[in-house]
Amino acid sequence: MVRPRILVVGAGFAGVECIRRLERRLSPSEADIALVTPSSYQLYLPLLPQVASGVLTPQSVAVSLRRSSRYRTRIIPGGAVGVDTRAKICVVRTITDELTNHAYDHLVLAPGSITRTFDIPGLIENARGMKTLAEATYLRDHVISQLDLADASEDEAERAARLCFVVVGGGYAGTETAACLQRLTHHAVKRYPRLDPRQITWHLLDLAPKLMPELGDALGQAALGILRRRGIQVSLGVSVAKAGPTEITLTDGRVLPSRTLIWTAGVAASPLIGTLDIDAETVRGRLLVTPEMTVPGAPGVFALGDAAAVPDLAAQEEGAVCPPTAQHALRQGRTLADNLIATLRHQPLRPYVHQDLGLVVDLGGTDAVSKPLGVPLRGLPAQAVARGYHWSALRTNVAKTRVLTNWLLNALAGDDFVRIGMRSAKPPTLREFEYTDAYLSPEQVRAHTAALRATG
Repeated sequence: MVRPRILVVGAGFAGVECIRRLERRLSPSEADIALVTPSSYQLYLPLLPQVASGVLTPQSVAVSLRRSSRYRTRIIPGGAVGVDTRAKICVVRTITDELTNHAYDHLVLAPGSITRTFDIPGLIENARGMKTLAEATYLRDHVISQLDLADASEDEAERAARLCFVVVGGGYAGTETAACLQRLTHHAVKRYPRLDPRQITWHLLDLAPKLMPELGDALGQAALGILRRRGIQVSLGVSVAKAGPTEITLTDGRVLPSRTLIWTAGVAASPLIGTLDIDAETVRGRLLVTPEMTVPGAPGVFALGDAAAVPDLAAQEEGAVCPPTAQHALRQGRTLADNLIATLRHQPLRPYVHQDLGLVVDLGGTDAVSKPLGVPLRGLPAQAVARGYHWSALRTNVAKTRVLTNWLLNALAGDDFVRIGMRSAKPPTLREFEYTDAYLSPEQVRAHTAALRATG
């Protein structure tokens, strides 16, 4: 008897949690499981700002997928760039840039999200994001190199531009990135006797009228106060009008001489969603699915995580969808795995329901704001909750040990200011870091699979 083929796309929180539950609850004779991912690790995305600031090593947040004691999933090294739901074929671009085809009986779409960009002149070429391990590592090298170059320069204008850092996005990623990297430069400048600490300026911009509104007014204001006390210039209701290699023009008319633009102004669903050959309904680009996370009009296809608009049945307002957070992705992965098993065993599916547990924001050092279960915290208690939550969410004991060791070592010995050579004469653009130009159009997918059937 031929075993059903389960193909999971994406090794984020949702995809990996789904895989692990399938491995635990399905016998090898019930299905073959394959995972499409460019890297054989799960990236713990919320800790990327600490990688960029050097508090954590890159390996600490890259959790190996091959450490599972029940490991039996075949890993396909590449990225899904198109899906033909009629032919039940997923087109994968391998890490050697070859197109390969993978047939499936059941497809789980968990491709995650990419950095959301706008049609701003120079943005794609001159901004860097905080969405991948490579971006975080690159940014650390870049920021330290700006200090090195400013220290060596005799030109005051060049020095000022290199010491001006701009972060766009007042959400969690942008706020934590600005806070963690500002802390890095604050400590590093003590090692540069030719630099005046007052020359270093950090700007955090957001078009919204409030910083992290999900935290509520009180904690949002507390976070704002922490950033401003550190010297970070927070400008709300302001964004970037034009991004050049040496200066940034803001929407309020100001021009900031700067060589560093970090763009974290939200996320968009993976472009893979746009390759589907069905008339699928979307919510802000996310694929609208049923509460059981099935895709209407596509038999055998499920979707979850950042790329899917999963109805939030625990929310008060009608028509709400789950926010793209790690806690929802983890729990959706478990529920979807159970539904997939139920499908194989001809049992009823169950809807996804989860009450949000709250939010944590780590601002580095002893600074943090958190709202676990609706209880507002700040300072050391908030920091303990934030780090405790992140530590407990790491999937393996090896990862937990590495992160805890890094935190303890940083607390005792302080920061290191070593570049590891990630900078290049022509650094990758936002699209190149996240491979957003690699996807096929729906027409290209159909043509590709049609040619496959003709030759097969």
